[in-house]
Order: sequence, then structure tokens, then C-alpha cells
Amino acid sequence: MIELKSQAEIEVMREAGRIVAECHREVAKIIRPGITTMEINDVVDAHMRSRNAVPAQIGYNGYQYATCASVNDVVCHGFPSKYVLKEGDIVTIDMVALLDGLHADSAWSYAVGEVSEEANRLLQVTHDSLFKGIEQAVVGNRIGDISHAIQVYAEGFGYSVVRDYIGHGIGRKMHEEPQVPHYGPAGRGPRLREGMVFTIEPMINIGKYQVTLDQKDGWTVRTADGSLTTQYEHTLAITADGPQILTVL
Repeated sequence: MIELKSQAEIEVMREAGRIVAECHREVAKIIRPGITTMEINDVVDAHMRSRNAVPAQIGYNGYQYATCASVNDVVCHGFPSKYVLKEGDIVTIDMVALLDGLHADSAWSYAVGEVSEEANRLLQVTHDSLFKGIEQAVVGNRIGDISHAIQVYAEGFGYSVVRDYIGHGIGRKMHEEPQVPHYGPAGRGPRLREGMVFTIEPMINIGKYQVTLDQKDGWTVRTADGSLTTQYEHTLAITADGPQILTVL
């Protein structure tokens, strides 16, 4: 069942989202060759706690970190570690803040130093595909309208859209209904109503869309063909005046 959020709940989620956006601002300041993904994780953890928010990913189904740090061919759920970022890497930092019982979720892909023209193009297209989806997030449209807009845009550049991992409703729980795929036909799925809050988080690959799950850690997801992948994600609320992005400053 899709739970509609009250204006008061949305305002709390907006504040949680602002904290997430602050964390991404801090990450952008320190991303460079030579830093480890665990150092980035620790900065996010400390900043959330300084703002009286809880890094909600810690303890979620046994996950141990404040962030996911996914490098190059890692689609999502990469563990922060002692891995030292190198010139030309791409790293996606995903985080969820819990504030006063409500969540906000955002992922962002970062270029480490100077990256290839191919990587820069993928970053831009993935970023823009997120906003193509957000444009469709208006009262009366359907979830499929968001999905279709993202797929058409990304595939227009010859890229593929990950199918196994999708956006989701969010609120008292980190993952709620509705599910928000980033591919598929328009005009399908639940109709958008005022008070719905969910994430849109396209994961776009240079190569094929298939992915593999690391059987050793049970979390890390990679492109099956080893190709580069990027992701951008916002939490947004559906309002009568259009979509409101909650994970911004």
C-alpha cells in the first residue's frame, strides 16, 4: 500500500534531505585522488550525527556503513574500504539520513580528478536522465511515465538502464511502495497523487544492463560485462504544484 505523507511529514523529510545534501557538499569538497572510500564514509557519518540525524544504512539488513561507495563498474551497494581512489575513477556515494522517524535518500556520482571524455559523457547523461524522470513526476501521471522518460533518454545515447535495482517509496521505512523502475512503457503503474514521496535513482551503464551480485559479501553489484556505470538519485514529494526535490540545500 502506498502511504501518502502529510505536509508536516514532508517538512521533516525535507530537513533530512537537506542534511543529506550537506553531506554530498562535504563529499564534493574532499573527493580527490589519494583519498579512501572509508575516509569519505567517515566524513558523512560524522556530519549526519553532528546534525542529529542517524546514518540509516548502518544496521539495515546487516549493512555496516553510513554510505555505499561504488567505484567504476560497481553499480550499487559497494562497501567503503581502504581502496584509494585514483585519477580517472568514478565513485557513487549513496546515503540515507533518518531524522525524527523519517528518511531521505540520495546518491551522487563523482569524477575523481580528470576522467575520460567517455566517463564525463556518461556522468552527464545519467544526471540528465534523473531530471527527465523528475519532469514526469506530476499529479495524474503514472510511475511508468517516469520510467519511460528515463529509458528513452539514456538509450538515445547508446547506454543501457539497470533493471534489477530501482527507485522506491520512502518515509517511516527506508523502502516503501511504490516501486519506481527506470525502464518500461509509459502509462503503466500507479497514478501519482499528492503526498506520495519516493526516490528516482537511475543506474546507467555504458555496456549492457545485466548485473552480477558478489556472492562473497552478498551486497556488491557490478556490471556483468565490467563496463562503467553511474547513478544519480533524489528523494522527491509529489505536490499539486509539481515535484519537489527534498534532497537539496
